Amino acid sequence: MMNLNIIHKIKHRVHAATYNSALYRWTLNGTVPEHLIVKPADPWPGDAAAGRFLCNGIFTLHGEQFPVAQGDWAPSGCSAVWTAHIHGFEWLRDLRALGGDAARRQARMMIESWIEQCGHWHDSAWDAAITGRRMAQWIALYDFYAGSADEDFQSLVLESLVRQGRHLSRVLMGRGVEGMGAFHAMKGLAYAGLGFEGHENWLEQALDMLDRELPRQILSDGGHVSRSPAVLLDVLRILIDLRGALRAGGFPVPDDIQPTIDRASQALRFMRYSDKGFALFNGAQEGDVALVDAVLMQSNARGKILRSLPDTGFERASVGRSVLMVDAGRVPPYPHDVDAHAAPLSFEFCYGRERIFVACGSNPVDDEWRNMLRGTAAHNSVTLDWRNAAEIRKDGHFGRRPRSVVVNRQDTGDACLIDAVHDGYVPLNGVSHRRRLYLSEQGHDLRGEETLTCATNLTREIGVVARFHLHPRVTVSLTKDGTEALLRLPGGAGWSFVQSGGVLSLENSIYMGQGCRPRKTKQLVITTTMNADLAVLKWALQREGA
Repeated sequence: MMNLNIIHKIKHRVHAATYNSALYRWTLNGTVPEHLIVKPADPWPGDAAAGRFLCNGIFTLHGEQFPVAQGDWAPSGCSAVWTAHIHGFEWLRDLRALGGDAARRQARMMIESWIEQCGHWHDSAWDAAITGRRMAQWIALYDFYAGSADEDFQSLVLESLVRQGRHLSRVLMGRGVEGMGAFHAMKGLAYAGLGFEGHENWLEQALDMLDRELPRQILSDGGHVSRSPAVLLDVLRILIDLRGALRAGGFPVPDDIQPTIDRASQALRFMRYSDKGFALFNGAQEGDVALVDAVLMQSNARGKILRSLPDTGFERASVGRSVLMVDAGRVPPYPHDVDAHAAPLSFEFCYGRERIFVACGSNPVDDEWRNMLRGTAAHNSVTLDWRNAAEIRKDGHFGRRPRSVVVNRQDTGDACLIDAVHDGYVPLNGVSHRRRLYLSEQGHDLRGEETLTCATNLTREIGVVARFHLHPRVTVSLTKDGTEALLRLPGGAGWSFVQSGGVLSLENSIYMGQGCRPRKTKQLVITTTMNADLAVLKWALQREGA
């Protein structure tokens, strides 16, 4: 993988030198059509409040604000996330939601300013994925911001779109974009191919790329190869958009798009709880409920929620009002592992609309927080010697990782047993972790067993920590001289937590399931020392009075 990174860096430098030359800029010139013949509809909601902030020079993202001086498209302190947001122009939806002439003028002013400042190639602003996002927004929302504009502005926009389209087409010929970015890039190129007469080859190129990427990135069970519900949501939106754009242009929809939408929407429903929020795996937060509802409505997802996503690597047990979600998969392959979490066999547990045991979440804006929350200790899992179960390298990708994650499941009547084992720690100390989770009694009884086995004869003591992070709405106190814990849900329902094989303690934790600000919460922690080839921890969570 290190060699691949070096090759990518060399290619990037060569391409940058080429794209930044006067000769290359000249090659982007050419005939510009007088109008767009297809302007696909954009069905996704915007935020009027965010639109008002934009009119005052303030970008907003996930509740955070980033003020930018007028005409400054390279503000200091702008991270990669903010750069993608600012130059991707998906905030045009916010101005559309605000509505009115002032919002239209603001949109035109910002687009014209961008063309003046960034109309020639720039390393970040012309990134393939960002360029695709920007082109798709300019085309889909064209009537909103340009319908009442003068001909000079319209010509300026169309000329810039064609120049960006020529560049994007060349980049994609060299397959210079990977992962989720490939879908953003192909969407922008497809919209340009539909919108501009004489550039149907761009549409063909985008659909050829889609034909390659779908089997690479969307697994047979509908999940995304990154194993992230948030990434799956973005891909599903793009597929729905492409389907609608092709229909609007009178083009046939490729045969594999609708079946992929069907599978992906079922996988997306799988990853939601009764509160309609996502499970917090692999960089996902609870998500925008209204947006996810809109996506599922557009996809027309129906049928029962699945019990397993075997290819993506998740198990879901629903008994009574309780839902248990288990990460029973391996780390995604390179390069899709860059935002994945080191959390084999971690789980979350909900009762009704209340989350009880949760992962700590993620931060969609701050890299430092996001990387810290990828660790094993930020999940309901077991750590050995305070090490991650998979090695997260400085470049964000994984080094050491579990080679084997094996899961067996038994469903009998109103009970479910999930029995799984991973070998993530074997290269460090020869120890494998087996987790057995049993849910029964109408969902009122959750039991766990953690078995740690060393097959190579243990040579030293190993510190063992099992963590159970609680949602901030759950209150907790230790009882019976600290040997048990009492959990209380907002509605008053009480749950008791007991364990054997270790020492129980109550520690501070944080929750970042929504937005960018951490919320204080608690975690139950079982600690012990492994000084033989076998160690077993047992625990149970049972509803009181059930």
